[in-house]
Amino acid sequence: MKILAFETSCDDTSIALFENDVLVSMHTASQIKIHNETGGVVPEVASREHANVIFEVLDKVLQEAKTDLQEIDYIAVTTFPGLIPSLLTGITVASTLSQTLKIPVLEIDHIQAHIFSNFLERKESDIKFPLVCLTVSWWHNEVYHMPDMWTRDKLWQTQDDAAGEAFDKVAKMMWLWYPGWPIISKLADEYTPPQSPSNEGEANPSEQGEHILRTKPLFPRVFLEKSEFGFSFSGLKSAVKREIDVRWELTLDDQKELSFEFQNAVNEVLCYKLLRAAQEKDVQTVLLAGWVSANDNLNERIKKESQKQWFTYFAPVKKLYCMDNAAMIGILAYYRIKYNQFEHQIGWVKVGSW
Repeated sequence: MKILAFETSCDDTSIALFENDVLVSMHTASQIKIHNETGGVVPEVASREHANVIFEVLDKVLQEAKTDLQEIDYIAVTTFPGLIPSLLTGITVASTLSQTLKIPVLEIDHIQAHIFSNFLERKESDIKFPLVCLTVSWWHNEVYHMPDMWTRDKLWQTQDDAAGEAFDKVAKMMWLWYPGWPIISKLADEYTPPQSPSNEGEANPSEQGEHILRTKPLFPRVFLEKSEFGFSFSGLKSAVKREIDVRWELTLDDQKELSFEFQNAVNEVLCYKLLRAAQEKDVQTVLLAGWVSANDNLNERIKKESQKQWFTYFAPVKKLYCMDNAAMIGILAYYRIKYNQFEHQIGWVKVGSW
């Protein structure tokens, strides 16, 4: 069974080919350089770029997989959520191919696909249900309870900005480039926080995580009600802005320190809420998904805390699978076909139809 998958929900044109649950080929055309000029994604520009490169990307995938379109059994495409102009590009190509080749086209939910990215390069039996999953990206930030593979109950979501959006906006405040989280993460890793004097007989901390415990945080941790699973990062952004205004002209050392403190403030809350939800729902498995899941500090923090609390923790096996990519679309399509979780449809699909 061969599945051709399209992902064009935002600013990456990604196409993948699967042989059952095995990724055979994937190519992604990034628009980061284009959108770096405006400090964010302009929907009309993104849509035009998708249209300019989508057939070139498709040709690369088919050539690398040594496959013809006539050999494809199913087509899968992101239909929701996302930027409508961008979505329409992928939907139009996928629907046209479906109608021309007379093969089914599957409508794929982008957030559900991020969750299923955890199944890439893993056995289905590796991930045990029920579980709790944190999805964290530029414009979505939710906690889901999944009693089984096909039931997804949203426990809570961000009340304002998602974590990824907050990273981008803070990066812009510090005159850093787009997207924000990679450069903030890099600068944070380069920062060495001041070390408090040790009490007599107490060992000096050597790990960054222990430095955090011994240093007064610069920014607040916005937990809201600790018994809830929601998020809010607008107040944290305001705190960063006030600190930037006080310092006036930021040096590289200032940027490193602010990045370190901001990243810790965000990730501490994300980690706490995910594990708090796991405790509340009495599950043993926790997942992380979305492109902020590529953040090493967040991954290590959740991994460490999960081990302490005896949770089994999963994140995508490669950072590539954290981003918007067609592999996550294809793997979700495979499992939906396997378990008959779709309506056979040949022809046109529409935005938001899944």
